[in-house]
Amino acid sequence: MDNRMEAREFLASRRARITPEMAGLTFVHGRRRVPGLRREEVAMLAGVSVDYYTKLERGNLAGTSESVLDAIAGALKLDEAERDHLYNLARAASPSGKSRRRPLQSGTVRPTLQFMLDSITASPAFIGNHHMDIVAANQLGYALYSEMYQGPARPANHSRFIFLDPRARDFYPDWDLAANTNVAILRTQSGRNPFDKRLADLVGELSMRSEEFRARWAAHNVRRHYAGTKVFRHPVVGELELAYESMELAEDPGFTLTVYPAVPGSPSDERLRLLASWAATERIQDRAGASQPQGLPHS
Repeated sequence: MDNRMEAREFLASRRARITPEMAGLTFVHGRRRVPGLRREEVAMLAGVSVDYYTKLERGNLAGTSESVLDAIAGALKLDEAERDHLYNLARAASPSGKSRRRPLQSGTVRPTLQFMLDSITASPAFIGNHHMDIVAANQLGYALYSEMYQGPARPANHSRFIFLDPRARDFYPDWDLAANTNVAILRTQSGRNPFDKRLADLVGELSMRSEEFRARWAAHNVRRHYAGTKVFRHPVVGELELAYESMELAEDPGFTLTVYPAVPGSPSDERLRLLASWAATERIQDRAGASQPQGLPHS
């Protein structure tokens, strides 16, 4: 992915959404062609010269100090995810940005990780990678995402399912929220891993095949995605409202563990029990190509 273009479009999109009133600029004169801030106003708020900010917004982030990045983030009212994204873009622009990153895992889990997943019996759990693939899961995890395994493509991929599979419209009661979240996560990953060809290929494929994806990708939204609540409409047990907790696996860079517990005693808790009974007979993990405990790599 083009780091300079990404930086340019990200900064311009954040500037466009901040009105002078939001920035506290109450005495603004002259006709405005756009509702957002002008470059000179961002420069003034950040305490840098107009020429310097213009250079940054043209994508030249290499060598930018943390203090300047913080000042720009403050002027543009970036949230934590956006601030992280700006830092990642600046880091990637550095000549050593690519060489400093640890290699990322993508397709095979260690045996102990699969054993850990299998030991989680009351909640769906899975390990995903930064390409939005499901790399491994426990029995309930495969059962929860059984709709993603109806088609032949492996590994099952959240992004392709949401944007290219009609089943996703039923599986996610709030499809727009799921779509927005998915693209924001992909955009965040692209900032963290700008030299990942497979990630770039996924974005290119989705951009070619889905107008819904293209429109969301152009918004340059990013987000953190570590905890919250999701709602699914499973074809067998109905609606499931589940909390989620996600954590990056420090010893396996690129892998993230996600667990979906239900509130004890809730209707969703009871439906998870029904899902577990169904999963015991359906063997979704066999269709996923992951029936052996060590977790086979997917082709």
